[in-house]
Amino acid sequence: MNEKTVLLKNIYVLLTDTAKEPQCGVDLLIEGSKVSKIGKNLAAPQGCRVIDCSTLVVVPGFVNTHHHFYQTLTRNLPAVQDAKLFDWLVYLYEVWKYVDEEAVYWSSLLAMSELLKTGCTTSTDHHYLYPNTFKGDLMATQFKAADQLGMRFSPTRGSMSLSKKDGGLPPDSVVQSEEKILEDSERCIKTFHDSAPDSMHKIVLAPCSPFSVTKRCMLESSRLARKYGVRLHTHLCETMDEENQCKAMYGIRPVELMQECELIGDDVFYAHGIWFNDEELDLLAKTGSHIAHCPSSNMRLGSGICRTREMLDRGINIGIAVDGSASNDSSDMLGEMRNALLLSRIRYGTNGLTAREVLKMGTENGAKLLNFGKVGKLEESWCADLACFDVSGIAYAGSQSDPIAALLFCGCDHTAKYTIVNGQVVVDNGRVVGVDEEVLAENANRIAAKLLEMREKNG
Repeated sequence: MNEKTVLLKNIYVLLTDTAKEPQCGVDLLIEGSKVSKIGKNLAAPQGCRVIDCSTLVVVPGFVNTHHHFYQTLTRNLPAVQDAKLFDWLVYLYEVWKYVDEEAVYWSSLLAMSELLKTGCTTSTDHHYLYPNTFKGDLMATQFKAADQLGMRFSPTRGSMSLSKKDGGLPPDSVVQSEEKILEDSERCIKTFHDSAPDSMHKIVLAPCSPFSVTKRCMLESSRLARKYGVRLHTHLCETMDEENQCKAMYGIRPVELMQECELIGDDVFYAHGIWFNDEELDLLAKTGSHIAHCPSSNMRLGSGICRTREMLDRGINIGIAVDGSASNDSSDMLGEMRNALLLSRIRYGTNGLTAREVLKMGTENGAKLLNFGKVGKLEESWCADLACFDVSGIAYAGSQSDPIAALLFCGCDHTAKYTIVNGQVVVDNGRVVGVDEEVLAENANRIAAKLLEMREKNG
């Protein structure tokens, strides 16, 4: 069989672009890494794999715009199930400081496998934790996991430079000096970043938050990123505690600090963005800055509700993000999009987000945020990144008047039947291709138990 050619045959409903009407009963031919043809009764090239899609909704692959893969190993811990952000962080840092290369590798496989199984084809990851006992190349370890699974990946080289002794939250053992951060950030860009619009590997620079890095580190990271033309990222305006801490440290609100650090603009995306005022929203729109919206984490930690309706109406680009996974506690991308839809209705009533707006946020908007080209739609010559969901079962019965919206409004299992990235089938009949799922779960549970045991043993 020719693995470079796949024909999706007789698609029940195909969404190529959220701005266009869905198509029914069409075929989609993938040749190499691209969508080659879309139309009725397409012939299958010799040796092509043909997938019957007569009960499947096919959509562009989802794009996850903020995550912390290593946190999959500390999900659902009783001590912080009901904690707010700062208390949650202080407790968990005492677990996370024992993260090693094995933990990064298996947690990355775990998070990306969950994402792929729920229709996500492109992801970033915000890894800002660098324990001084860590051996090896952390970014290389993450790319190894991404390549094993076949995910399009744009991780951030995160950073923290302020520990408890400097007025920050983390222990000394997981922060780095500004010099080391900037030196390794440049190395990561030179080693891993591929600037091609449809590349499989990109790098983002991401000081963790206004309260965990110095002002100089943020400023120099901004300048370094622009020297090499890579994206910038940080947490911003997630909680009122963050705002108060920023005022205490710098005498200004977080957005004003971002301006002083040159960490604002159309090459910058912020995670959460809950507590912006009206003037700051106008500034974000004017500068073209992006937002990674994390609804489940925001609910889980009681942080607040992002002003998504007002952002979109101002023209601010918003992507969807699962965040976590210790503040979600899942990497369910389709579930995250459902929560984005429903949470907006809590704040705005029926004037909240529509299903099509959320789908655009989870596809095209996310690709724009992460600076990928020809990703987020299914057009001829675009990247063959897509997800196929079976809507023939009882969970979707009665919803066939709009099978596209049914993916968000209905369903009790968000597992894709097939997920295809760059033309390769990476989830096949609901199973991840690149890893044994049972072995993955066993290793994740083993490492998670070890991390907790080390915290309890060493205090």
